[in-house]
Amino acid sequence: MSSGNWGDLRARVLSAVVMIAVGAVAIALGGAVWSVLVVLVTALMIWELARITAPDDSPEKHIAAALLAVLSLGGMLIQGGPVMLLALFIVPLGFAFTPRRMKWVAVPYALAIMLAGAGLVSLRVSGVTPLLWLLAVIIVSDVAGYFAGRAFGGPKFWPAISPKKTWSGTVAGWIGAALVGAGFHLWAGTPAALIWLSPLVAFAGQLGDILESWLKRRAGIKDSSNLIPGHGGFLDRFDALLLAAMLVFVVQHLVYFRAVGAF
Repeated sequence: MSSGNWGDLRARVLSAVVMIAVGAVAIALGGAVWSVLVVLVTALMIWELARITAPDDSPEKHIAAALLAVLSLGGMLIQGGPVMLLALFIVPLGFAFTPRRMKWVAVPYALAIMLAGAGLVSLRVSGVTPLLWLLAVIIVSDVAGYFAGRAFGGPKFWPAISPKKTWSGTVAGWIGAALVGAGFHLWAGTPAALIWLSPLVAFAGQLGDILESWLKRRAGIKDSSNLIPGHGGFLDRFDALLLAAMLVFVVQHLVYFRAVGAF
């Protein structure tokens, strides 16, 4: 192995260790510590998306988008209440009314990032178990999909968008996710609904991975940024978690609104 490759591997491993350690401590502590971490990562994702879709804008405009994400998501978390959910639409609206590439993707993607941030905080409020379930679904579905795809191959899932993903790997990811849901139901006492929800969450994660890869290809870039040594950017690392957390947040609130008779 060349010294350059070894340096890349070392940076990748060290970054992974730091991310896991910081994430584990924040999840364990919960409360303000977890919320601040989520808000920070959400803002950095918005910053990356702003740079990808409006590369000709000044750095100050990209930073302004990130600060707006901090204010809107932070304000929603501090104030609380269903009405404050509207604050999550501020950043996407900013994307909609400013010149940028691929606006038809950038605007909903910005909304997905904001909803995911709110979802990750909301899950931790309910305890550690729901958050661990979400992370387990993403990790297991990704690992199962990788090995099944390598072992069985077969038809491509979406060749025009993601040439490497196969149907065998995709379905294996769903099966692995369902097993995670069943395991949490049996051993952690979570609702049985997680058994069927888990594959949907896994599918959302798979779409998140595909979408981010497509966005980078259209923009002609390899990584969303270089903020994480050896890994690229935060969108590169958390693309699957992003859409999965967004789906869970939406489902949570649909259940809540139905429970209170909103529809």
